[in-house]
Amino acid sequence: MAIRPILIAPDPRLKQKSTPVEAFDADLQGLIDDMFETMYDAPGIGLAAIQVGVPKRLLVIDLAREDEDKAPRVFINPEITWKSDEEISTYEEGCLSVPEQYAEVQRPARVRVSYLDREGKAHEDEMDGLLATCIQHEMDHLEGVLFVDHLSFARRGMLMRKLAKARKFAKA
Repeated sequence: MAIRPILIAPDPRLKQKSTPVEAFDADLQGLIDDMFETMYDAPGIGLAAIQVGVPKRLLVIDLAREDEDKAPRVFINPEITWKSDEEISTYEEGCLSVPEQYAEVQRPARVRVSYLDREGKAHEDEMDGLLATCIQHEMDHLEGVLFVDHLSFARRGMLMRKLAKARKFAKA
C-alpha cells in the first residue's frame, strides 16, 4: 500500500470523465488499498480514483469518526438509479482536491445507487444523510465535476482565488 499524491484544482485531469472498471485484478485491488491509505492520511471521508490521477469509475468512502472502527466501502462503476426530487439536503462540503475550502451545496436527500464491490459483486442500496451527500459528491468526480461547480459563478471564483492564494503562499 502507498499514499498517492492527490490532484489539486485547477488540475485539468480533475475535469475528465472516468471510464468504467473492466478488470477486477491485482492492480485494481492495489489501487483500492492505496486509495484508502491516501484518504485516511489526508484525512478525508471519500476519494475518487481520478483524484489520484486514475480516470476509472471507482470511489472509496468511510464515514466512521476517529473514535469509531473503520467502515470502508468501495463503489465500482456506481450509477444513481433514483433520487428524491422534492427532498433536498444542504451540507457544507469540502474536497481533498480543493483543500481547506468549504461551501454549502444542495443535493437530493436520498438516492438509490447500483454498484459493484471490490470483488465485482453487484449491489443496489438506498442512501440518505451524509452517505447520500458523500456518494453524490464522489460520483461527481467521475464526471469531471467538483463541488465548487455547484456554486454560483461569483462564489466559485472566490473559492478558487482563495485556493490559488493559499497554494502561492505554501510555495513561498
